[in-house]
Amino acid sequence: MDAPRAGPKGTVLSERQRIAWLRLIRSDNVGPATFRDLINHFGSAEAALAALPELSARGGATRAIRIASEAEAHRELEAAHRFGARFVGIGEPDYPQALKQIDGAPPLLAVRGALAAAKRPAVGIVGSRNASIAGAKFAAMVARDCGRAGYSVVSGLARGIDTAAHRASLETGTIAALAGGLDRPYPPENLGLIEEIAGGNGLAVSEMPFGWEPRARDFPRRNRLIAGIALGLVVVEAATRSGSLITARLAGEFGRLVFAVPGSPLDPRCHGTNGLLKDGASIVTEPADVIEALAPLAQFELFPSSMAEEPTRGGGAMTMPPGDTDRNRIIDALGPTPVEIDDIIRHTGLSASAVYLILLELDISGRLHRHQGGLVSLSD
Repeated sequence: MDAPRAGPKGTVLSERQRIAWLRLIRSDNVGPATFRDLINHFGSAEAALAALPELSARGGATRAIRIASEAEAHRELEAAHRFGARFVGIGEPDYPQALKQIDGAPPLLAVRGALAAAKRPAVGIVGSRNASIAGAKFAAMVARDCGRAGYSVVSGLARGIDTAAHRASLETGTIAALAGGLDRPYPPENLGLIEEIAGGNGLAVSEMPFGWEPRARDFPRRNRLIAGIALGLVVVEAATRSGSLITARLAGEFGRLVFAVPGSPLDPRCHGTNGLLKDGASIVTEPADVIEALAPLAQFELFPSSMAEEPTRGGGAMTMPPGDTDRNRIIDALGPTPVEIDDIIRHTGLSASAVYLILLELDISGRLHRHQGGLVSLSD
């Protein structure tokens, strides 16, 4: 059964808004979750930018917060234009519909290539960099058949399984999620492949700034993009400790279907996939296993709304800054152990709006640590 091709909905950012969004996400201590909370509280990126210095000071920062300038934002937009890329906001039609619903979705994605690839339902395929011939062949077979069934194939441009999946879906449409900037793809031997992807029916995506060289800790963030863009994730050959298992864990947390290809117990490359099967992943012995399981999900608009759209007019509701007494109550209630925000509200007896604003202050000042699932703790 072919996957549907319903046109996604959304609101296009103005150029002024896009610059403000880029400035905000590139400012110190502003990650995707913080960005969303700032937009929801202040109503626009421009208003949030204006509030950052005061928020940081009230949160106890010992030095002035660095706020990305308009000149910096313009330079990055110009770099994207020269590279044949653009930035897509989370509420816009060209943003991957499934991705925008995950916890901590990137407010802006740098994209290069055929945007149609992001508008189709997607299946992720990941696995060992040191893939066997059989593993690479099977990954290519799954990618090819899923592509023919109407799915985009998303992977991480890595050696081995990722490369096999991308190459097998070049004609039908593949999405490469990068750990560095769009102009810094990794590994070097796949420079030709990324050009084939972006120059054909595929798409390259990244949340990192142009010129950003990928570091080890950037790859789990890249894995979150793969898990978030896809409706389901297929793991083909993965060692017990591997990035593919991180992607599988994230896919499960995001409510995606997780598939695993069984392998020999004597092959270390299969220990991770066999472990996934023990933990309840769906077994895959042929591409039809994936296509048939995803078909019911792909028939409906599962992701109809966004959480970080600016209001069409006016700003967000503003509240009076909380006092030191309320701020100290929250700081005293927090510690190194992650807790839910609802528990903070119940424990302190403060209003939700006051708690969220104080947490924003601590976040912007660098004193708050956000965890997967919306949990927070005091930074070390």
